[in-house]
Amino acid sequence: MPTSPHSEGTPTVIDRRIAVPEGVGYRLKRRFLGPPLTTDQLAHERLSKPMALGVLSSDCISSSAYGSEQMLRALLPVFGVAAFSILLPMTLAVLAVLVVVTLCYRDVVMVYTRAGGSYVVARDNFGPRIAQVAAVALLLDYIVTVAIQSAAGTTALTSALPALEPYKLHITVGVVALLFYGNLRGIREAGKIFAFPTYFFAGSIVIVIVVGTVKELTGGLPEYDVTAAGAMPVGEGRGILTAAGIFFLLRAFANGGSSLTGLEAISDGVSAFRKPEGHNARRTLVIMSAILGSLVAGISWLAHATKAVPYQDETPTVISQIAKAVFGQGAVGHGLFLVVQLATMLILYTGANTPFNGFPFLANFIAGDSFLPRQLTKRGHRLAFSNGIIVLAVVSISLLLVTGARVDKLVAFYAIGVFTGFTFAGLGMAKRFRQLQEPGWRGKVVVNTVSGVVSLIVVVVFAIAKFTEGAWLVLIVVPVLWVALIRLNRQYAAEAEALEKAPAASETPNFARHVVLVLVDNLDLATLRAMRYARSLRPTQLRAVHFVIDSSHAAALGDHWAANDSVSVPLEMIECPDRRLSRAALELSARLTRDGRTEVTLLLPRRTYSPLLGRLLHDRTADDIADTVSKIPHVAATIVPFNVRHALGHSPELAGAVASGTVTVTVEGADGSTVVSGSAAGPAAGPAPGVGAAGAPAGAIPGSGRPAADVAVAARPDGVTPIGSLGWRDRASVVGKVASVRITPVSDSPALTCELFDETGGVVVVFYGRRQIPGVVPGASMRVTGRVGNLEGQLAIANPSYELLKDGDPASS
Repeated sequence: MPTSPHSEGTPTVIDRRIAVPEGVGYRLKRRFLGPPLTTDQLAHERLSKPMALGVLSSDCISSSAYGSEQMLRALLPVFGVAAFSILLPMTLAVLAVLVVVTLCYRDVVMVYTRAGGSYVVARDNFGPRIAQVAAVALLLDYIVTVAIQSAAGTTALTSALPALEPYKLHITVGVVALLFYGNLRGIREAGKIFAFPTYFFAGSIVIVIVVGTVKELTGGLPEYDVTAAGAMPVGEGRGILTAAGIFFLLRAFANGGSSLTGLEAISDGVSAFRKPEGHNARRTLVIMSAILGSLVAGISWLAHATKAVPYQDETPTVISQIAKAVFGQGAVGHGLFLVVQLATMLILYTGANTPFNGFPFLANFIAGDSFLPRQLTKRGHRLAFSNGIIVLAVVSISLLLVTGARVDKLVAFYAIGVFTGFTFAGLGMAKRFRQLQEPGWRGKVVVNTVSGVVSLIVVVVFAIAKFTEGAWLVLIVVPVLWVALIRLNRQYAAEAEALEKAPAASETPNFARHVVLVLVDNLDLATLRAMRYARSLRPTQLRAVHFVIDSSHAAALGDHWAANDSVSVPLEMIECPDRRLSRAALELSARLTRDGRTEVTLLLPRRTYSPLLGRLLHDRTADDIADTVSKIPHVAATIVPFNVRHALGHSPELAGAVASGTVTVTVEGADGSTVVSGSAAGPAAGPAPGVGAAGAPAGAIPGSGRPAADVAVAARPDGVTPIGSLGWRDRASVVGKVASVRITPVSDSPALTCELFDETGGVVVVFYGRRQIPGVVPGASMRVTGRVGNLEGQLAIANPSYELLKDGDPASS
């Protein structure tokens, strides 16, 4: 006959359903970002080639919208109208660099199919320390990319709608915030949002180039007046082969190099591709480079043909002038012009999205190597590296605010970072192929070496030509951040080494005593919970300790403790005149463990409040104390949290009832059971540890084994004996300062215990039958006279005669 499922000994299915309400923060996150994606969905959040082209190439392709204009900005004031003729060979030089770098990155994405790009290349071939140069450069480039692309997008918008020019900064910051939100939602959503503008822009500019070329060949393409009001000043012309002429040519080339930024994004995000990642990334890279080259060449050609001049306030842009010249002034032409401006605005804004894919992946790799905080390796609610996205957004917006969202100011910070990455990628791949000597390695070594050397030349050119315009700041920031990354790595390494050290002894030592100290600030639910937990540790001795930093508060606490039947442990008050709680806890712990046979556990009640307001209204003293005492051998600190907000929400009158001492507190445990604090929850009331049934201390002043006669001890002329000279069973008078007072509650046998110290040592003084004595408080000076006995291994004087001394009294000195 089958056994009932509920019969004794019959296995049952474990029910994993737990009715736990979600917090407000999580509910808001879910509403804001959508339902969470689980880790096993990560493999499905991959990009197809068309989607990857739209998402990852928007930065690179969109740079064609301002690359030619930036070259003209450097050429026109120096070479005059001849700048339009110089623009074409200058564009060819930029495209030649594009071809070389593309060939290099075709090898990178095939070999390194995980995210990381040039950083991973540099790390594997030059070591992690040198690779941090590439890491810093690329991280800075991503930050500047977000700022410059979004600013250029707003410029495209104001070129179509000049009335929005005063709000340029506000619009740009708002767009970055929108990109931030889109990427927090995850890769798939970002792909759907940002893929379309890439194709829309490329198609629109291709139409502009085709129509413009036809009109140019048929003589119908107009030219602009290069001396129009507000345009960049046109110089009288200067010799190209002069030293100054060569310098400005290099500056123009550096500006044109901004057209190639974003080329590394595919290698940094290669792991986002569908399998096979390497082949898909390589094809997408080649298509992206071909589109970029075609657009840059076409825009430069039409700028040359129309004599489109950059304007000092950046509006209208060169590309907007080209579109207006190509489509004409009619209604249809104006409509097409607006379409082109819309496409340009969208591609530039979405170009600012590419770093939101590349930066978190790169930061994840660097943090995984312990050169950045490891929080950057964690995926968030929607499987994105949320912390990296947050950092990128905050720093980029800060940069926009500093520069006023002007493209001409931002371009000075541009390109050095990305071409530094190109340099490490080229030279690193060349080294790899030279070492492995795989089939076809000689040709690959040549291609990658050329790419690395050319990129290095561009870095040098940019650093020199743009030095006075802001490149100097990049040249300072890069080494500073490199040092910071190296320092962080050393810290991680030192911490790991400390945690991995083998213990000095192979066996865990056995301690004769385990003392648990509950640090008490107030008598409330948090303290009661800590006391209840302390009993579960089954200590040899349990002590409640209050460090006195406010005498009036200490007195009130002592009265409350003595009159409250919810506690059954004496309260020990220890003087803390300098108010250094951490130091006082350190000294007490060190004193208790000095014998080498005692293990001490400090329980620190911590009241947790609302996440935001709680941090503003309450300190973190428990954390500070725990950090300090953890440095002592054989001392452990445990923080016992109590959620005040939860307690208030369920029973707001509870704290007041405990504080008044009028009720026995009942608390519901986490498992739903009822936990009663106080005498009902604790053990049966009985003598305090070390106290006999008759109220005499166990072992204190034994009645036998000592002659009845008093033994004389060394004393001062006033009859006071230094505490350090006391001996067991001696009768003496001592003078000192009360360092601590232990108050027993009503549930325990009445006894007032204090520690009295002078410059030579301390002695325990016990007044049996009394819970409190007026004036006997931490910090008080007193003289006691009696016979010296033994209490738990310490010298003690029981029920002495005493005299409270005033400060300055000769007897107290």
